[in-house]
Amino acid sequence: MSAKAIYEAKGKEILNKFLGHHAVKNRYATVTVDTNWDQLVIDHPWLSTEKLIVKPDQLIKRRGKLGLIKVNTDLQGVKDWLANKIGKDFQIGKAVGKLKNFIVEPFVPHEQNEEFYVCIYSHRSADTVLFHHEGGVDIGNVDDKAVKVDVSVGENLTEQDIKDKLLTKVPADKQEILSQFIAALYKIYVDLYFTYLEINPLVVTKGVVHVLDLAAKLDQCGEYLCKQQWGEVDFPPPFGRDAYPEEAAIADLDAKTGASLKLTVLNKSGRIWTMVAGGGASVIYADTICDLGGASELANYGEYSGAPNEQQTHEYAKTVLSLMTQEKHPDGKILIIGGGIANFTNVATTFKGIVKALREYQQQLIEHNVKIYVRRAGPNYQEGLRVMRELGETLGVPIHVFGPETHMTAIVGMALGTREVPRPQPKQLTTANFLLPGGSPSVSRKGSDAELHKPGSKGGDTNTSMEAQLSSNKEISHEPLFTRTTKAIIWGMQNRAVQGMLDYDFVCSRKEPSVVAQVYPFVGDHKQKFYFGHKEVLIPVYKNMADAMKKHPDADVLVSFASLRSAYDSTIETMQYPQIRTIAIIAEGIPENLTRKINKMAREKGVTIIGPATVGGIKPGCFKIGNTGGMLDNILASKLYRPGSIAYVSRSGGMSNELNNIISLNTDGVCEGVAIGGDR
Repeated sequence: MSAKAIYEAKGKEILNKFLGHHAVKNRYATVTVDTNWDQLVIDHPWLSTEKLIVKPDQLIKRRGKLGLIKVNTDLQGVKDWLANKIGKDFQIGKAVGKLKNFIVEPFVPHEQNEEFYVCIYSHRSADTVLFHHEGGVDIGNVDDKAVKVDVSVGENLTEQDIKDKLLTKVPADKQEILSQFIAALYKIYVDLYFTYLEINPLVVTKGVVHVLDLAAKLDQCGEYLCKQQWGEVDFPPPFGRDAYPEEAAIADLDAKTGASLKLTVLNKSGRIWTMVAGGGASVIYADTICDLGGASELANYGEYSGAPNEQQTHEYAKTVLSLMTQEKHPDGKILIIGGGIANFTNVATTFKGIVKALREYQQQLIEHNVKIYVRRAGPNYQEGLRVMRELGETLGVPIHVFGPETHMTAIVGMALGTREVPRPQPKQLTTANFLLPGGSPSVSRKGSDAELHKPGSKGGDTNTSMEAQLSSNKEISHEPLFTRTTKAIIWGMQNRAVQGMLDYDFVCSRKEPSVVAQVYPFVGDHKQKFYFGHKEVLIPVYKNMADAMKKHPDADVLVSFASLRSAYDSTIETMQYPQIRTIAIIAEGIPENLTRKINKMAREKGVTIIGPATVGGIKPGCFKIGNTGGMLDNILASKLYRPGSIAYVSRSGGMSNELNNIISLNTDGVCEGVAIGGDR
C-alpha cells in the first residue's frame, strides 16, 4: 500500500460528492500567493457576505495550537491575516517551510458541547473507528480518551453498533444523526480506498452535521479503481519539503513503465547523493548514511528497480545528476551508486544507462569535485562493473567500484571517511558449465543428492531440523510449504522465470521439474518448450485455470505473475481449488483493501500467501519461487543448491539475495528463506 496524505480541500470535495444529506456540503476557497481576490469573490460570493475562518492547507497538524487559524473574521480580516503569513517561512519543530496554500471557509457558530471527534484508520485485519464525545483543539491524547470499535475486513458497521459502542456519552437527541453520519462516512472510507480519515471537530448544531477540520490519506494503489470518484488528486509533500519538478518527472516516468522509479529530494544543498537499485536497499543505504553521521547532508532518497531498461535508467540518472550539480559544496560531493544482489534486473543494462549519463555530466562532476562509490551484483554484474571501471579511467572523477565480495553498505563508510578504501580483490567466479553436456561440475550433483537424503539431513522430503523441532511440540501443527516433490502452476507467461526454476531444479538434483503447467487466459491451450538440464521438456499452457487444476491435481503451489489489476481476481479464483496450499503473488501496487480480503479468505481456507510485492522464496535443495536467488552463478556462489541451517524472512527481494550471500559466507548456508513483500 502507498498511503498518501491529501489536501483538506480535496478531502472535503470527495465527501461533498458522496455524503449526500448526511452532512452540510462544505464550502471552501483555496488561496495561494498567486490568487486573484476579485476573481475569487466572483467564484465564491459568500466570501464577502459571511463570517470566515482561514487556515493553512499543507498537512500541518495542531494548527490551532500553533496559531495558524483565524476564526470569525470578514474578508478584509482574512486578507490582513494572510499578509503576514502567506509566502513566509514558518518553523514547526525542526521543519522550516513556506506557508503557501490556505483554505477559507464560512465560520460555523456553535457551542463547545456540540463538538465531537471521529477518526477511522486501517490496519492488517480490520478498520478501527475512534469516537470521542468532546472534540476541538484541546482534545489531548485521543487514543486514551476515545472509545473504539474494530470492523473486520469485509464486514459492515451498522448504525446500531455505532449507537451501542461509540455514542454512549452523546446526548440522546444527537445519537440518531451521528450514527447515520458515521455509518455513511465509513462506507465512503471503504469504497473510496481511504486509509486514514480524521474529523476534529465534527459539529452537530441545529440538527445538521458540519465537517470542520479534516485530515485524510488515500491508498494511491487504488487510483486505477477510484480515479473517476476521486477526480484529479495532488499528493502534497510534507510541510517543510518543497515539491520539485524533477520528482514529478520521475513519477511520470514511473507511471509509464513496469519498472519502479522513485525520487524524493530531501536536501537540495546536501553533499551526499544516492542512486540505489531496489526499495529495500534504498532504505538500508539511507539508514547507514544517517547512522554514520551523514543525515544532515543526505540530499535525496529513491530507487530504480524492477528491471528498467537502459533508456529509463539513463533518464533517471540524468535527473539525479542535474539536481546534484546545481549547487556547489565546499567539501565536494559524494555519489553512491549502490544496490544489493539483483534477482532479475540486468546490472549491465542499467549501468550502461548510468554511464551514459555520467559522461554527459562529466564537466559538471569535475567542477563539483564529485567522488563516486559503486557496489552492485546480480545478473551480468561483471559486465556492469567492467564498464563502470573503464569509465573511471577516462571520466576525470574518482570512481571506486566493488562487487558482491564487498559488503553492501561498506561503500558508505568509505565515502564518509570512516573506513579505508581497499584495493578490489579478484573474485573467484562460479560457473554453471556442468549444465552442459561434458561440462566439468563445479558442484557434485551426487554429493548434493546424498547430502539431502542422508539421515538427519536438513533437506529432502522430510522436515528440516527446525521443522522437526516444531513438530515435536504437539500444540503446533506444522507442515513444510515446499519439499523436493513440490509442484507448481505458474499464472502468466513468464518464461524466463520458469526456465530459472527448472535450472534450479536440475542443480538440486530433482528428478522432475517443479513447474507442471502455466495458466494464461489470453492464449489458446498449447505447449511451451523449456530445458531441464540439457533435455527439452514441454510444459502445457492452459487458457482456463480449471483445466490446469484438473489435469495436475498434484500441484499445490501457484506462483502468480498476474498484473496488479488482475492479481486479486486470479488469486480469489485460485483459492477455490483445495489442492493449492501456497500462493505467491509477485505483483506490487495491489490496493490494501483487496490484499486484506485475500488474506482473510486465505486464513479461512488454510492457504499460505507470500506477497504481494514479493520476489518469492527459496528452500535450498527443494524448490524456489520465480526469480528468487537470481541467476545460476549467484545460486551456486551462495550455496543455494543444498540446505544449510539458517532461515530468514525479508521484506525485500534484493535484500533476501543479499542475505543469501552473507549467510553463505559466514555459515553453512540457508535452509529456508522468504521475501514476504508488502507495499505498506
